[in-house]
Amino acid sequence: MTDLATVLPVIWFFVIGFAVLMYVLLDGFVLGIGILAPFADDEHQRDLMMNTAAPIWDGNETWLVLGGTGLFAAFPKAYALILSSLYLPVLLMLIALIFRGVAFEFRFKAEQARWLWGTAFHLGSIAAAFAQGLMLGAIVEGMPLQGGKYLSGAFAWFSPFSMLTGVAVVFGYALLGATWLVLKTDGRLQRIAFDLTRPLMLAVIAFMLLVSAWLPFLSSGLMQRWFTGANFLYLSPVPLLAVLNAALLWRAVLRNHELQPFVLSLCFFALGFLGLIVGIWPNIVPPTLTIWDAAASPSSQSFALVGALVMLPAVVAYTIYSYRVFRGKVRAGEGYAH
Repeated sequence: MTDLATVLPVIWFFVIGFAVLMYVLLDGFVLGIGILAPFADDEHQRDLMMNTAAPIWDGNETWLVLGGTGLFAAFPKAYALILSSLYLPVLLMLIALIFRGVAFEFRFKAEQARWLWGTAFHLGSIAAAFAQGLMLGAIVEGMPLQGGKYLSGAFAWFSPFSMLTGVAVVFGYALLGATWLVLKTDGRLQRIAFDLTRPLMLAVIAFMLLVSAWLPFLSSGLMQRWFTGANFLYLSPVPLLAVLNAALLWRAVLRNHELQPFVLSLCFFALGFLGLIVGIWPNIVPPTLTIWDAAASPSSQSFALVGALVMLPAVVAYTIYSYRVFRGKVRAGEGYAH
């Protein structure tokens, strides 16, 4: 039982991390499409933008549900702490996602109010992305505990760092959305997406540099993680890969490649996520709540892991299948609106 109590929290940490990363990568570009909707020339282009995601966007939410339920099952203390202390950003995110979903469906059916539902989709996408960035920043910045309880108040998540990460996630999702449109469209809309990709790429690189430079100074533990002894040497591949990825992304965009900008934008998010994980490990809620302190009993984690081992391959298979079926360009006159 001692071995299980040590190993199972590590397994669950990576299972939940994988689910969260998959949600960010897959739903990020759909939120990005909503963020970029006002840059379309007309409603027909907005139809085309939304049709690129219409067949597959519903399934992306599965990863968010999987990550949330996994956190509840495997780390109930962390689940209770995060939801009770961040309930305002969580509520904003959930309302925005519902608002976005309703607007997505209603816009295709509306006639006179189509512009209104398009605006609602745009605002819901921005709000959801910003709320996710707020929560990320607040968690990484740390939630000090006293007697196992968080006593810092309902607005303790509000800080310059969490505001920075909130805005950074909005721009990051917009970059994913722009590169997705480059991949899935052609003609005038693809040209607009290419033109948006360049400034968004520069903004994301700048935000990544700001967050990376700020991160070690959030706490002494993070500083020690990165700069004590040979740690920086061991961890240096993460920032070096990020620099290489940025250079490859810049070259791919300048050469008007279609697939590479989207793949490299996904890699940007994956590397950023990896850097954050390395910075907070082994805490699930910095600065003091470790994965072992927050873990459920080994029997509970083992039982839940059986279900996860069944669900994960099924969700991965469905995701691959759906993206494969709807691969290729989406053109005017095709898709959900018709």
